[in-house]
Amino acid sequence: MSGRPLAHHHPSLEALRAAPLLVASDLDRTLIYSAAALGLAMPDAEAPRLLCVETYERKPLSYMTETAAGLLAELAAGTTFVPATTRTREQYGRIHLPGPAPEFAICANGGHLLVRGESDPDWQRTVAERLAAQCAPLDEIRAHLVRTADPAWLLKERVAEDLFAYLVVERPLLPDTWVKDLTGWADERGWTVSLQGRKIYAVPRPLTKSAAVAEVARRTGASEILAAGDSLLDADLLLAADRGWRPGHGELADSGWHAPHVTALDERGVAAGEEIVRAFLRGAASPGHAD
Repeated sequence: MSGRPLAHHHPSLEALRAAPLLVASDLDRTLIYSAAALGLAMPDAEAPRLLCVETYERKPLSYMTETAAGLLAELAAGTTFVPATTRTREQYGRIHLPGPAPEFAICANGGHLLVRGESDPDWQRTVAERLAAQCAPLDEIRAHLVRTADPAWLLKERVAEDLFAYLVVERPLLPDTWVKDLTGWADERGWTVSLQGRKIYAVPRPLTKSAAVAEVARRTGASEILAAGDSLLDADLLLAADRGWRPGHGELADSGWHAPHVTALDERGVAAGEEIVRAFLRGAASPGHAD
């Protein structure tokens, strides 16, 4: 399927614009993929052409198929397309998606709502008030992470935007029981734990992509929300959407997570990213109907 153009069901931009529609998508391992996450299972001669959409330290880092890139440009031109990432603003700034620059983007798992590239101060205040009222402070969580992590498998410890913490670990050496224990401890303090590849995230429960997407929907008057994501931190976004899609890889797929209105795709890796954009386009052309 990779590399093939859309067939006759390709919606026109006029059809996409017929109803206020918001399309919110996770980025890493949902729409864009590092070389290690591409999951190219076909012979080299049959692999799709790739477009680099992120450079880091002067080296290419993240990719989409060229076909997915073309389709995303059309989708972004005809809907309110909102990237929704756990990345910091600085990390998000390295990504250059095809199509018009999104008017809205969500960074730090909902901690920052970017409006034309600038973090919205009203949203920052709203988030700060919710965190202060509903969960333990970041310093307490971070201290516990540092105290209990084993130097044998801990590679890095980081804080993102003064909102949440994460560890970079040597995954083969990480005991399964450690993450389970951390999850229980954090849950009692109003925090969520997510293991994604080599990273263990500890995120305040009120800090969600869905809350920020709801704010964008309020401001734009969107009547329907489509969403996609691959990790536990995307579950709230998928549940809040009218229709959603998850790839055949990732934390949600591995745990068997599902919801009636969320389509579990078979595709894995960068091919799943392409299929997700196709599904968005089909959904945008037929609002209110299942894909």
